[in-house]
Amino acid sequence: MKSKQMKKNMGTIDKVIRILVAVVVVILYFTNVISGTLGIILLALSAIFVLTSIFSICPLYMPLGLSTRKKE
Repeated sequence: MKSKQMKKNMGTIDKVIRILVAVVVVILYFTNVISGTLGIILLALSAIFVLTSIFSICPLYMPLGLSTRKKE
């Protein structure tokens, strides 16, 4: 039986940038620079950035046929 596995489509630079953005947003949130609904939305987006970086898969890249990952 074939397993359907998503192909990794994120390169190292892409992952590092996403994690850095997430860290900055978390710092800004906990230092009360950003707050309220905007803060919560940005925290959720940061969590998504971290998860996509961990798994090296960006679902938004798939329908567009994009990949920042180097060819093997």
